[in-house]
Amino acid sequence: MYILGISCYYHDAAAALLKDGMLVAAAEEERFSRVKHDFGYPHLAIDFCLRQAGITGRDLDYVVFYEKPFLKFERIMLSVLQGFPQTWTVFREAMISWLTEKLWIKGALLTRLDIPDEKLLFVEHHLSHAASAFFCSPYDEAAILTVDGVGEWTTATIGRATADWGQTAGQSGGGPAAANRIELFSETRFPHSLGLLYSAFTAFLGFQVNEGEYKVMGMAPYGQPTRMNDVYKLIRVGDDGSFELDMDYFAFHRSTSRTFSDKFTALFGEPRVHESAFYTPLTHPKKNHPNWDQATAQRNQYYADIAASIQQATEDVMLKMARHAHQRTGSKRLCIAGGVALNSVANGRIQRETPFEDVWIQPAAGDSGGAVGAVLYAYHVLLGQPRKFVMEHAYWGQEYSPEETRAAIQATGRSFELVEDSERLATLMVDDLLANRVIGLYQGRFEWGPRALGNRSILADPRRAEMKEIVNARIKFREPFRPFAPVVPEDRASEFYAGLDDPARVYPVRYMLMVYPTRDGMGEKIQAVTHEGGTGRLQTVRREWNPLYYRTMELFGQATGVPVLLNTSFNLRGEPIVTTPANALNTFAKSDIDTLYMNGFVVRK
Repeated sequence: MYILGISCYYHDAAAALLKDGMLVAAAEEERFSRVKHDFGYPHLAIDFCLRQAGITGRDLDYVVFYEKPFLKFERIMLSVLQGFPQTWTVFREAMISWLTEKLWIKGALLTRLDIPDEKLLFVEHHLSHAASAFFCSPYDEAAILTVDGVGEWTTATIGRATADWGQTAGQSGGGPAAANRIELFSETRFPHSLGLLYSAFTAFLGFQVNEGEYKVMGMAPYGQPTRMNDVYKLIRVGDDGSFELDMDYFAFHRSTSRTFSDKFTALFGEPRVHESAFYTPLTHPKKNHPNWDQATAQRNQYYADIAASIQQATEDVMLKMARHAHQRTGSKRLCIAGGVALNSVANGRIQRETPFEDVWIQPAAGDSGGAVGAVLYAYHVLLGQPRKFVMEHAYWGQEYSPEETRAAIQATGRSFELVEDSERLATLMVDDLLANRVIGLYQGRFEWGPRALGNRSILADPRRAEMKEIVNARIKFREPFRPFAPVVPEDRASEFYAGLDDPARVYPVRYMLMVYPTRDGMGEKIQAVTHEGGTGRLQTVRREWNPLYYRTMELFGQATGVPVLLNTSFNLRGEPIVTTPANALNTFAKSDIDTLYMNGFVVRK
């Protein structure tokens, strides 16, 4: 049985394909279209999924869309009518986008995939989120937490899920199995949204909404949460994690271009100018920024304090919601999804500070992950089929052959060396790293979700503090405060990070989804990947998941005593992570990456 899942028309379009309960492929449209956060119909991602399985649209048993468009349209129309005439521009833009495309998604899917009506299913947005986490986890039951901007009406849920691994589900020949169930018993509805609250501060701090939220999280450690009282004027939070926004401070519900209101700026001051230089006495303690100005540094410190305050408030709300989920369900396990689940600092605190023993988070926690959730919900709940799949890694994208790689290199006219022995390849990579070179690692199927996890990565020596500035300025061309991730063998992670005593059980660190404190004395050994305040958003790796990646850090550890590498995504600022060999070569040419290791081919400058 083949089931195709699709998410699109809001954020991060994607497609995913399930065969008899096992994931075959999953990819975001942006990887193929090269449009960052592409939200259009994911025809390229769909084509990839079908090619990966060797089928056409006619071979599909079902196609599942990740939300219910008419419910979302209802929310938009009712919100517009309640706020009219201030919402006139929202109404106009909604009519343009919905009446020309979004409202007719059913017809578009039926026509483009050439399937009959009975093969097309729709799953509510937050059920897709919940299923994307729970049915990828190894658990037979768990509490559920989903938090994002907004789905149809819902912005956050708390619930419980159970699963059957083959004893009862599907034995009746159809219909939902009693054991496969997701119950979302508590919800928060639009316009009250933790994700939209965070996005309002993202815009205020000069970053692009739905793109720059992680920059706010990266800015926060350079500030102090001195504005907590003011943040809590915007949001009222109950002990159970329920919350309500004071909508006088916001404009997202009545504007297509503004997220916060004049009352917001009266409270927090003038917004930070987009793309303006960001440096503070903490980012540059030696005042060595090329354009250092004390007044600018102090002004930026003001914004860093606001970032720290909204980050702290978000963590507090997430912790309250998680604790309430534990109280309601009594479960020892928690599954999390939704765009806010990409807040790795909050995730780490949930793992360490709540009663849950195990936490699982969808690697593509945002809307793209809804494509996987939709197919899994359809297969396990709507069709009553037993569990089979656990997402043990995130390598679900397209792979390119050695022949395609060679042809791409030859088209550039660059010289290359083919190294077929993996041990020699790892040794060459370590030699480069020890010589303070920055390398690009391109291999196998690209990653699912927003994180580069060793198949489309840029790697460097983490021991040198200046390597952070080198990679930010000369490789990524991005803000100097942005942190880099440490990657470490799973069996060595607890040596470097506190609170991670049994990393094999902590699935989210496989996907770079949790921040942990660096152990005393270890931060000095890995300065380039230790963020302000002494933390790291680490990735753990096992040999069987990625042998070359693992062997490289193992050999680096033997040479230096530090089995840790600096890892960042293989892309330039404003671009999606590289997909094809040609993408990788283009990024290699435009940056100061020294050596490209690509499917066994070594390309040097």
